[in-house]
Amino acid sequence: MEPALPILMAVTTLVAILAGYRVAFVLAGSAALFILVSDLPHAFFRLIVSRIYANVLSNWLLVAIPMFILMGLVLEKSGVAERALRGAQSALGGSRAGLGVSVLVIGVLLAAASGIVGAAVVLLSLLALPRLLEGGYDKPTAAGLIASSGTLAILIPPSVMLIVLGDQLQAPVQSMFAGAIGPGLLLVGLYALYVLATTGWRKQTGPQMAEPYSVRNLLVGLVDVGPLLLLILCVLGSIIAGIATPTEASGLGALGSILITVLYGRFDLQMIMSAARETVIATSMVMMVMVGATCFSAVFRGIGGDELIRDSLMALGGGPWGTMAVIMVAIFLLGFVLDWLEITLILMPIFGPLILALDFGNGLAPEAVLIWFGLLVALNLQTSFLTPPFGFSLFYLRGASRGTLTTGDVYRGVVPFIFLQLVALGLLLAFPQIATGLI
Repeated sequence: MEPALPILMAVTTLVAILAGYRVAFVLAGSAALFILVSDLPHAFFRLIVSRIYANVLSNWLLVAIPMFILMGLVLEKSGVAERALRGAQSALGGSRAGLGVSVLVIGVLLAAASGIVGAAVVLLSLLALPRLLEGGYDKPTAAGLIASSGTLAILIPPSVMLIVLGDQLQAPVQSMFAGAIGPGLLLVGLYALYVLATTGWRKQTGPQMAEPYSVRNLLVGLVDVGPLLLLILCVLGSIIAGIATPTEASGLGALGSILITVLYGRFDLQMIMSAARETVIATSMVMMVMVGATCFSAVFRGIGGDELIRDSLMALGGGPWGTMAVIMVAIFLLGFVLDWLEITLILMPIFGPLILALDFGNGLAPEAVLIWFGLLVALNLQTSFLTPPFGFSLFYLRGASRGTLTTGDVYRGVVPFIFLQLVALGLLLAFPQIATGLI
């Protein structure tokens, strides 16, 4: 194959995406175009159809995606997430530090409940931003805390991204979920230490929250947070323990979210139907992109794209760690202009086998290497979601703040959290056991 052809295909696809065309149709259209201009046989069209059926349409693992999306939407629309935020704040006391940690706790719960960054950031902004400002937080700190807490939805299981990553890397999703617990807790711990340190050092500039810490507030908070926490533990616990597959556990999560609305007296048929409609729309988007990416990757490999990338990385030198560094930088930069779904579906089938063939000297088994690499990618993309000027979470927060925050407030606020994420990424690179210790 002509070496320039894969480059031309990649550039054509990227330009069309940046021009605003639908990603799914760009990927599929690019595949069809380059079958025609290359020397691939026209029978390749039939091969692509069979791959779409095998990789997407008959993949039962992907049933977990709409179920987890439905679970998150029901919890959001019913007000259960808002009640959990207020309950966590009450349980952690009325101080500024308690309020900040409660926002972080609810960010973790929303991440585990929805797995969708946009939903988590917008909901946290609507619920927590006014209370953070009332509690004495300056605007940049409040913005940084909300954006970083909401972006945990990429990493905290049962993240939709981890499901897709596991599928593309051909790694067990149960192991991806178990491996994400260590990096997730590490990142949450770094965030919490930063919140406690900054609220302790800064002079009180706003009123304390009205109700001080008490046993009664703790019990009330547990009532508000407990059912949601129990649901998440049941869903994740059943997957990690091997009791249920991710698909089965996702159904349990969707049903459990509806039962929680009944428990709190928030059940409403119109709300359920609205969540179901939005689930269909979101799932259709994901599935269409997956179909388009299957077409793209098949043709890209067919014209020698994977060989070109592998040879180029090897030509750069630097050994396995140099190759890893180049891949991480490339994914970070692409995270500014592409969504995680496109990056995962296009690049992971190419980079996964390449990483698997390298020896990093850490003694990891092949499956553990894929888990480690997948979580490095997830943490990397989470960092790019927060990095100005193109971080998607920044746009979500800026829009949801309804004029309360300026762009400068948002940019200044996320800088410390970006640094903490880079620290976590460095620790995960140096100590893979953070991700592989539970698998």
